[in-house]
Amino acid sequence: MTTEERIEASETRIFKAVFPNTTNHYDTLFGGTAMQLMDEAAFITATRFARKRVVTVSSDKIDFKKPIPAGTIVELVGKVVHVGTTSMRVNVEIYTEQMYSYERERAIVGDFTFVAIDEFKKPIQVL
Repeated sequence: MTTEERIEASETRIFKAVFPNTTNHYDTLFGGTAMQLMDEAAFITATRFARKRVVTVSSDKIDFKKPIPAGTIVELVGKVVHVGTTSMRVNVEIYTEQMYSYERERAIVGDFTFVAIDEFKKPIQVL
């Protein structure tokens, strides 16, 4: 399988409902909760790409473009956007959908960098 085919095959989509227990006093999703969901989606994407143990080493430029209100559905989309020797960068976007309409918009976007590691937690080649 080529690198491009692996990238395409590793794209990850996760859907969640935003319930009141994950929102702040403004009735919108906590930023930290959104980042946790994004890191999880990025981890799954990186693991599906590398098929090796991976760990998050950084998160870069997470842009909160729109608040995510309680009572919406969110879709997290993870895509590998760069592959290095031992690391890979995964872009994650969160889209919101109103439960009872077809409205959909991008709310948050960010990048996460992962390193592939061996059983001794030492970096190894991704490919």
